[in-house]
Amino acid sequence: MSADPRRWWALAVLATAQFMVIMDTSIIGVALPDMQGALGFGQSGLQWVFNAYVVAFGGLLLLGGRLSDLLGARRVFAAGWVVLLAGSVVAAAATGAAAEIAGRAVQGIGSALIAPSALTLLMVLFSARPKELARAMAFYGAAAPAGGTAGVFLGGVITEWLSWPWVFIIYLPIGLVTLALVPGVLPKVPGRRAGLDVAGAAAVTAGLGLAVYAIVQAPGRGWGAPATVLQLGGAVLLLALFVAWQRIVRGPLMPLSVWRTPGLAGANAAMALLGAAWIPMWYFLNLYLQQVLGYGAFPSGAALLPMTALMMVLMVGVTGRLIARFGTRPLIVTGLVVLAAGLLVLSTIDAGGGFLTDVLPGSLISAVGMSLVFIPATMAAIGGVAPEQGGLASGIVNTTYQVGSAIGLAVMTAIATSQGAGRLGDLPGLTDGFRAAFIGAAVVALAGAGLALVTLRARSARPVEEKESVGA
Repeated sequence: MSADPRRWWALAVLATAQFMVIMDTSIIGVALPDMQGALGFGQSGLQWVFNAYVVAFGGLLLLGGRLSDLLGARRVFAAGWVVLLAGSVVAAAATGAAAEIAGRAVQGIGSALIAPSALTLLMVLFSARPKELARAMAFYGAAAPAGGTAGVFLGGVITEWLSWPWVFIIYLPIGLVTLALVPGVLPKVPGRRAGLDVAGAAAVTAGLGLAVYAIVQAPGRGWGAPATVLQLGGAVLLLALFVAWQRIVRGPLMPLSVWRTPGLAGANAAMALLGAAWIPMWYFLNLYLQQVLGYGAFPSGAALLPMTALMMVLMVGVTGRLIARFGTRPLIVTGLVVLAAGLLVLSTIDAGGGFLTDVLPGSLISAVGMSLVFIPATMAAIGGVAPEQGGLASGIVNTTYQVGSAIGLAVMTAIATSQGAGRLGDLPGLTDGFRAAFIGAAVVALAGAGLALVTLRARSARPVEEKESVGA
């Protein structure tokens, strides 16, 4: 089959979408103190500006992947942008905490449609040419951490010289240009007519959301409090019902047979624990820069640019070559260990510290770890599935990363708060809390490394040499 001549332009659109979806999790980071004052958030409730997005995003990614398979990836990709833009308008116009959380949730719904359909389109364009696929995955994968940390920088610029609503308004021109490019650049991918498992989507989203809510509230009311126990029990019950429902429903949201794909379970576990370690690192490093070191919005964003630059260089120029030589498992295991080392370095922060001594070394080591894990884990998760389940597999791997991020942040926030991070103005207390969160995230990363070592095959997802000519 001849190559689509538009595929590299299409990759630019898809990588931009990945950049924007992940940036949406981070661009609000630097703006959080301003939003807290303007909208009346408490210190513990502030994380819901992040979690409302991530819970909706992670909880509905399976549905987004399924819709991509059923209705066609290009159609779902475009619909996701429309929803994301609507949520951006609501979030920008919010005058209270409830409206802001609602807008963020709508943004998450839009991103849950965009992310799996974008990955499906990428696989359609490049899967027949393994060398091109590796190169495309490198650019696409680099867009995720680049979007995450670039969001911090852009959030700083916008908050410093405009105001916090502009961190949402920025999506409007980018989204409109992307929608205009969709018909001429992205390929049509026919859908498959089958049932849509709305009940399954409701059960898994409610279960994940209830679990995160219970974990967030537990430090204030106690882990053994009746409300905490009931909510966690309810979350487990909803997720168990979801699995049971998938066994009997026609046209399940997540056909359980997909888990027989080699490497899928182990790679997704690694992605979940990567998110549970990486996102708390970004969140608390941001708070340390502003609430302890006293950085303004722009300097705080600029402080994380070295980390972004290093990840982009490694992902685009190095990770693909390492995958070709060693396979995915060694990189996933090594990367998670390196990430844990970076987090342990960050756990030595001091209330009277500085950027060069307390922030830069640990953030760069962590960036190396992230660069070694993200693309190999994604490739290991989606590399063995049948083409008709491409949207489902991409939805699953995105779900595990986002849900891991939300639960990891909730747990680390609970740990940080219990160690003093809830006392604004108490610099030693804040620092102690942030240290505890970094140590907790390091433990999670090490657990991910051990799990990947045990569950992934030694030579999983090694790219196949491409035999066609360069001009094919």
